[in-house]
Amino acid sequence: MRVRWAAPGRINLIGEHVDYNDGVVLPCALPFTTKVTLTSRDDELVEVRSAGIDEPARFAVHTEPGDVEGWASYVAGAMWALESRAAEEPQRAKRWEETMGRGLRIDVESDVPVGAGLSSSAALECAVLAAMNDLATCGFGPSDLAVMGQRAENDYVGMPCGVMDQMTSMHGKADHLVWLDTRSLEIQHIPFKLSDHGLILLVVDTRAKHELVDGEYADRRRSCEAAAEALQVASLRDATPEQVSSLSDPVLRRRAHHVVSEIQRVVDVADILRAGRPADIGAFLTSSHESLRDDFEVSCAELDVTVDEAVAAGALGARMTGGGFGGSALALVREGDAEAVEKRVMAAFERSGFETPHVFAVEAAEGARRLG
Repeated sequence: MRVRWAAPGRINLIGEHVDYNDGVVLPCALPFTTKVTLTSRDDELVEVRSAGIDEPARFAVHTEPGDVEGWASYVAGAMWALESRAAEEPQRAKRWEETMGRGLRIDVESDVPVGAGLSSSAALECAVLAAMNDLATCGFGPSDLAVMGQRAENDYVGMPCGVMDQMTSMHGKADHLVWLDTRSLEIQHIPFKLSDHGLILLVVDTRAKHELVDGEYADRRRSCEAAAEALQVASLRDATPEQVSSLSDPVLRRRAHHVVSEIQRVVDVADILRAGRPADIGAFLTSSHESLRDDFEVSCAELDVTVDEAVAAGALGARMTGGGFGGSALALVREGDAEAVEKRVMAAFERSGFETPHVFAVEAAEGARRLG
């Protein structure tokens, strides 16, 4: 038996570090995908081969967190999460064991930039989960699979991310943003065909190191949880600006201020986009970056230079995107200004002695899909 699936990376237009605070977010799927081909085996082993990596990873069909490390832990974690969920229902457990339990070969190829804050890990998890769900005829829906992907990353890999990346990878739609309520998992698709408005969304992969399993991301999440506890609310989504101002700890106050203000920015941007005025969202993007830089403290020199230079060159707005500490920034630009923005950012990186960035335009793309 053999199946082949693709799942995309994502870029988050606005709504950073609010998905694990029950907030609303506005990402879209990218045209870059991770493709996986699953082929049944009969030796109760899993072999994972990835283009560009010489040695395949091999592990047992049944694993637990900590058994598999490195890049293959995302695959093993996805398999573990699906097996755990299928075990809750006898028929699904039986189908899983009859197919996946015999062993599996997984071939991976991807053009999602790694370490750029564009969710290469979620793309891999979702492609593997969708393909396994198909092969084992488990019948789980896309939101179920997204939650399993989050569980794999949280509990197997050890990265305490929210569910935005996986939900976007599963639910992406061409020329649309995914409006996601991370508390209810409600999805809406908001039109986002910028070419109809003479606009381009530029992405600048700064090439700055982007490692989120080093404690900083987890520290931000702990701060948000501590702030919510201090305010006696279920999550910071339920906090008001007045409550946030009452926090005595200045660090918690800054972290909470970012979350509460960022959720409001998402609401405002969504309203503007529904009204068909994408050129009017630029200031909200730049305000988001300033909040992430000053209150949440997850930016870095390369991201700040990108935003400052893009805006100075005529971008309507710009911000870091993703978890931060490196990775990518985005800029909303008029078609006629795109070249000037790119040239100014490249020149600033050269003056600063930074690695040459990768600048490219993106459009909202389709989510996970079966190939062939």
